[in-house]
Amino acid sequence: MVLTSLENDKVKALVRLQQKKYRDETGTYLVEGEHLVEEAYKHGSILQVIALENMPISYDCDILYVTEDILKKISSLENPPSMMALCKKEENHEIVGDKILLLDGIQDPGNLGTMIRSSLAFGVQTIILSPNCVDLYNPKVIRGTQGMMFHIPIIVMDTKDAITYMKQHHIPVYGTNVVNGVEASSLTSSEKEKYCLIMGNEGSGLSDEVFALCDRNLYIPMNEQVESLNVGVACSILLYELGR
Repeated sequence: MVLTSLENDKVKALVRLQQKKYRDETGTYLVEGEHLVEEAYKHGSILQVIALENMPISYDCDILYVTEDILKKISSLENPPSMMALCKKEENHEIVGDKILLLDGIQDPGNLGTMIRSSLAFGVQTIILSPNCVDLYNPKVIRGTQGMMFHIPIIVMDTKDAITYMKQHHIPVYGTNVVNGVEASSLTSSEKEKYCLIMGNEGSGLSDEVFALCDRNLYIPMNEQVESLNVGVACSILLYELGR
């Protein structure tokens, strides 16, 4: 059976998932494109695959076949893929390991996607998002992770509560600041064995209150003509140095 009506209640419910409010209410979200559907399937997150009529599907799960017009209606993309999936949100994890990335107030979906991919590349074991970060299940964030969000624990936690956890577990907390900071490349192997790296908001960075809770600050030496780096780029460089 192929779903053909744009006014179908199921279609309307899927369209609403483009909004965070409805993702939160239902505990579900959409992934778009064959690669992301495959990653979600391997992780066991899929509730239903949504595919273009007559498309062969090999996944052992519920499949909803729809017309091209319905895919266009549901998709957040200008050129919708031929396959999507309705997924269930991950239950909050406990903090795993002692190499942690703590993101405080990150707002740009592309930056968050980049930092999730870099975290997996350079040995981070848990990512913590403050409650005021961009939604992990924002379609642009999901695409930015290229499926890597399914391979690392990501939890939402108040920044100060997260830092308190680090102190209790003797995990050094590293902020980012040129003033009174050290070059990330100068850290010793023992100083990289466990850490919590905090990256702040794109516009305002970390608050004075959070800086005061950091054990030390790191910085990246660069050309004087460059005032600052994009937070996603800076985070990637710092995680590379911490993973060496």
